Amino acid sequence: MLRFLAVFIALLTLMFGVELTPWAQASLVAPWTDAVAHTATALIHLFEPGVRAHGNVVGASDGSFAVSIEAGCNGVEATLVLIAAMVAWPASWRRRASGIVIGTIAVQALNVVRVVSLFYLGQWSRVAFEWAHLYVWQALIMLDVLVVWLLWVRWSPAGTAHDRSGGPPSGPAGTPPAPAPAA
Repeated sequence: MLRFLAVFIALLTLMFGVELTPWAQASLVAPWTDAVAHTATALIHLFEPGVRAHGNVVGASDGSFAVSIEAGCNGVEATLVLIAAMVAWPASWRRRASGIVIGTIAVQALNVVRVVSLFYLGQWSRVAFEWAHLYVWQALIMLDVLVVWLLWVRWSPAGTAHDRSGGPPSGPAGTPPAPAPAA
């Protein structure tokens, strides 16, 4: 567990440091954020054809309300936390890669739902928008990261929980584990 925490913290520090560089902001974060805005706009457009995306802003065509997707609201940091946790956990690189791809999709899908819901909520009540934006959705996105990671850990056998064959752990000296008591 200490190894996991050390690797997790080191990876998170490294990735957050790289994310903050001007190169990463311009080459990775800004296009990612614009893609989130355009994806959310495409969904909203199904119900409100007048909605437009311009860069990282999703706005009503009449100018009545717009949502600007900024750092911390684009899902990048949540995705980096998930990636650091999956890389730090003892698993095969194949399982890590598949977990990172599926997990990133799950986190970003919820983040798009977040943007869409905040767009509609902001048109209804600015107070409700601020509360949902600052408290509800921040917690839900990080809860999503935790749940995705925990499901992946459960699906992905670690070296301490499974032997090399991928089966259940064995008892002392390779003996099979004792059967569970009958319920």
